[in-house]
Amino acid sequence: MEQVKDIDPVESQEWQEAIEDVIERDGANRAHFLLDKAVQQARAAGANLPFSATTPYQNTIPADDQEPFPGDMDMEWRIRTINRWNAMATVVRRNKVSSEYGGHIASFASSAVMYDVGLNHFWRAKSAIHGGDLVFFQGHVIPGIYARSFMEGRISEAELENFRSEVDGKGLSSYPHPWLMPDYWQFPTVSMGLGPLMAIYQARFMKYMHNRGHIDMADRKVWCFLGDGEMDEPESRGAIDLAAREGLDNLIFVINCNLQRLDGPVRGNGKIVQELEGDFRGAGWNVIKLLWGKGWDELLENDSTGRLRQLMDETVDGDYQTFKSKDGAYIRKHFFGKYPETAALVEDWTDDQIWALRRGGHDPEKVFTAFKRASENKGQPTCLLVKTVKGHGMGTAGEGQNTTHQQKKLNEEQLRAFRDRFQIPVSDEDVGKAPFVTLNNAQKAYLADRRKALGGAFPQRQATSDKLDIPELAKFDGQLKGTGDREISTTMAFVRILTTLLRDKKVGKYVVPIVPDESRTFGMEGLFRSVGIYNPLGQNYTPEDREQMSYYKESTDGQVLQEGINEAGAMADWIAAATSYSNHGVPMIPFFIYYSMFGFQRIGDLAWAAGDSRARGFMLGGTAGRTTLNGEGLQHEDGHSHILASTIPNCISYDPTFQYEVAVIVHDGLRRMYVEQEDVYFYLTLMNENYAHPDMPMGVEDDIIKGLYRFRETPKPGERHVNLMGSGTILVQALKAAEMLEEDFGVTSDIWSATSFNELAREGQDCLRHNRLNPLAEERVPFVTQQLSKAKGPVIAATDYMKNFAEQIRAMVPGDYTVLGTDGYGRSDSRVNLRRFFEVDANHIAAAAMERLFRAGHVSRDEMESALNKYDIDGAKPNPRLV
Repeated sequence: MEQVKDIDPVESQEWQEAIEDVIERDGANRAHFLLDKAVQQARAAGANLPFSATTPYQNTIPADDQEPFPGDMDMEWRIRTINRWNAMATVVRRNKVSSEYGGHIASFASSAVMYDVGLNHFWRAKSAIHGGDLVFFQGHVIPGIYARSFMEGRISEAELENFRSEVDGKGLSSYPHPWLMPDYWQFPTVSMGLGPLMAIYQARFMKYMHNRGHIDMADRKVWCFLGDGEMDEPESRGAIDLAAREGLDNLIFVINCNLQRLDGPVRGNGKIVQELEGDFRGAGWNVIKLLWGKGWDELLENDSTGRLRQLMDETVDGDYQTFKSKDGAYIRKHFFGKYPETAALVEDWTDDQIWALRRGGHDPEKVFTAFKRASENKGQPTCLLVKTVKGHGMGTAGEGQNTTHQQKKLNEEQLRAFRDRFQIPVSDEDVGKAPFVTLNNAQKAYLADRRKALGGAFPQRQATSDKLDIPELAKFDGQLKGTGDREISTTMAFVRILTTLLRDKKVGKYVVPIVPDESRTFGMEGLFRSVGIYNPLGQNYTPEDREQMSYYKESTDGQVLQEGINEAGAMADWIAAATSYSNHGVPMIPFFIYYSMFGFQRIGDLAWAAGDSRARGFMLGGTAGRTTLNGEGLQHEDGHSHILASTIPNCISYDPTFQYEVAVIVHDGLRRMYVEQEDVYFYLTLMNENYAHPDMPMGVEDDIIKGLYRFRETPKPGERHVNLMGSGTILVQALKAAEMLEEDFGVTSDIWSATSFNELAREGQDCLRHNRLNPLAEERVPFVTQQLSKAKGPVIAATDYMKNFAEQIRAMVPGDYTVLGTDGYGRSDSRVNLRRFFEVDANHIAAAAMERLFRAGHVSRDEMESALNKYDIDGAKPNPRLV
């Protein structure tokens, strides 16, 4: 940028002296206010003033503004050093048994002070008088959190000994996993990038709950601890604008800037702190940088030339990392020695004094001040950028070294150096064993007092909540009856079920509809006016459709969460709602409906995290199926979401055909999750294809839930008889095929509705496992085997999903079994042509039935040839999976 010539140096000096005077008299905040006003006035007059999203490479909070530390500094240092040792010993001892166990030392070593200050002074447990804070712990620091709980008496030495040995139930999970430790961990975080995204939406949902009157959030906070390397994940920064836009001042990001990734520098040639400051400040966050410990205050005070500040600004992260991997002499020569002015600042210092200069994240007084300012900030989320050294205290074993993340073992010399540096009470004889160190009575009492003042033990997770009084199944009477000649989709049926729930006096207020900008696609626009769209700012504009019945209505207490074109955000919203029973003690019923493939495929890692989180709620794949969503093509048409859903152990998935099936499944989900309080969540696929729906047959409710029932039975089947099985809209094709077979060839059919191949497979596999492990016990018969033992003739199963979906029950099907499915990439065309292409239409179902009867000798060669011609079956047609 072109430099502007100083035409009046004297005037310039007067301005600078005036600002210095304001700072001296009224503080830096007053100076900032005056300068900001001056800049606004200059810009209004047309001045082209440059904007900088970053501030100098200094602490945001000056030393003069530091808060008094409320605790016993010496006591906390002593406890923290023992915590460091025990965290290190947890990993080292486990890897003495076998290097298979792994673990991480360096991340907690860099952030021990931050966690210590948070646990001693900030993070409130849920109690009778406070809802509790929510903390997303960085995954790799977990040995330190376990070590802290060990010192508090919450975790036993035997459990520490069995770190990462969970199979026998006596160990501790590798990372935060609520599924594995349901009374301890609140959130799974180690799939990097998901923690910050989920934290933002947890903070947003906390405000949603408050604005809707479900909770009094008071001063509760959501804290999210991250590594600077993790911030390269797109999800880590993907929703920071939402946090600023909605003023989430209950959200605090703490980014541990130790300047290292897993393999090397985060920004070797740059400065990650400055980059992150620019991103977060530019997005509207309050940013607090904590870079330098108090030892640097004296140097900066004496930096009359500004050269030290210049040196700090221009030194790149790769060099900062190298400095901390060396010693004081190296830092004197290669850092301070760059300029005569900076060399002079430390000419009277010893190399040990230079080496003792700490980064800000290792200074508990400065960390406390930064945390306090962050927790007091109003109107904005806060991002703390805290500079540390990865592997702090590990010395030659990995301090500031590229290899430190993988360091699992320390030899006896390294253990002795660690002990000496932190004055750990372990003898020379025992040091090589890395024994766990317990606290003395005074230290235990101090920790107990700190946690008592903050409401109790932390972390901890609430596993249950009040049960909901859910409506009886009869409440959905309109969906249990047929539609006559009227044709509707299962999507429309679901919307009516959802509307019934929203209107229910007992559970309606707990329902959370979540849509990523497709409400009108799903026919849900009626909810805009009836329950409103949540917006903490209300609606400060007049919507263009204000005169319409279903106008776009936003309100501070709106019930619908409308996330825009943002499936990941909507899923994070859903997780927040689906874990509300634990995080807020209030069970919410989230319904997240999304567009076809932009669900399980797009947010699969979040869906897995939801299972780990013990989420409870409903996910709905709208316009589902490879051929049902016609015209949209390859990247839209979902033919595999049920296969993906089957990989999540506590995800219960269904592909219903008729509206009464949807009603029965939703009701059972309400019972299981909100009455029985099972830690499962439900996934249903819904279609936008219209067809007539029959009355619910008598007594099929349990079989619908189990996954298979006979929808239509032939009274006295002969030899030329088949069983046509299907799910979703393809069951309608099976019904057409049955008519064609009887009319064309006199072949009769039983029709089976397979509402869940996944549930059938799981139950069947459980039976087979039991029989394998208990060969002397009574043999268990899978449900699908029991059901189809009533069937005569071959079974032909057809779905709008890949063949593997229906194939997974083959081992449990007695007799002949044929599967049709939609393997291959989707494409744009009509439903008729797509089903023809993927070989799941009525013609292909009928032809498959005839082929099986022909193989069994019940259909002649001429009839088989006639069927192939009549149903236009081309044996030379390319495989749709390959084209």
